[in-house]
Amino acid sequence: MIITRTPLRISLGGGGTDLPSYYERFGGSLVSAAITKYIYIAINRTFTDDYFLKYSALERVATPDEIDHPIIRQAMLLHPIGPAIELVSLADIPSGTGLGSSGAFTVGLLRAIYAFQRSHVTAGALAEEACHIEIDLLHRPVGKQDQYIAAYGGLTCFDFEPGGRVHVSPLMISTETLHDLESNLVMFFTGYSRGADQVLADQQKRSEDGDEEMLDNLRYIKGIGRQVKKALESGDTARFAGLMNDHWEQKKHRSPGMANGDIDRWYDTALKNGAAGGKLVGAGAGGFLMFYAHDVDRLRKAMVAEGLSEIRFNFDHDGSTVVVRD
Repeated sequence: MIITRTPLRISLGGGGTDLPSYYERFGGSLVSAAITKYIYIAINRTFTDDYFLKYSALERVATPDEIDHPIIRQAMLLHPIGPAIELVSLADIPSGTGLGSSGAFTVGLLRAIYAFQRSHVTAGALAEEACHIEIDLLHRPVGKQDQYIAAYGGLTCFDFEPGGRVHVSPLMISTETLHDLESNLVMFFTGYSRGADQVLADQQKRSEDGDEEMLDNLRYIKGIGRQVKKALESGDTARFAGLMNDHWEQKKHRSPGMANGDIDRWYDTALKNGAAGGKLVGAGAGGFLMFYAHDVDRLRKAMVAEGLSEIRFNFDHDGSTVVVRD
């Protein structure tokens, strides 16, 4: 049996510039962080001549072509390790909540397959193959952030070149700043993300069509990502909090369906109750509101009063890894 553990992520700045429709023309840049909330993938050899899949649904099929789950189907077609395979996935946080679960799932699945084959694969190769499956084969309107941060882990800077090359470097922050972020970054669940693919598809189309308003917005967002890197590496968390607010305003302007009346109210309540800055994590109108707070206890009380539940996390520094190899 093989079991892999792959982290989910939060975007710290520059998210959206990792979509091919933008970076292939202008280059992208962002800062992302893996968190201690995971997707687990288990692969086990069975005594039945088929594929038995357990995720949010159950499947038992004879060939990879019959698999309904598109990511599992493509991965099994690329890596014919079956039949006589049982595959199970579990997650700390369900999909559709804006934490990069699809990219993490793809990376974790590939990590498990390579381990099952007793093959070595680098984090970079793992991330690229996951991007190939989601972007090239399945034609999903997604970027490369989720796959790369899931594979590498840590607090990491990514630069995306027009030719497709990705530069990966750790965010060079002090231990003090790291602990500051872990203590003062808090997230609250607003409900399942709705319309994330539609929002991303709209961004992709407008970018491909050369929509100047969209391109100017993404250019500004890319600049925010670089400012976030500079602020955190200098230990200026107050500046980082302000940049979160700036990022959120730009994100809403780019995609009007990003927010709704409830999210706007919760955001305003947070800023009046201890939060210095914040934004919605993910592309749809839902998922998690993330804040940097000077008064965490006051913020928590205010959000609980609004009926929101908190997810507590630290940062993951391992990326996708094999935790059981039997």
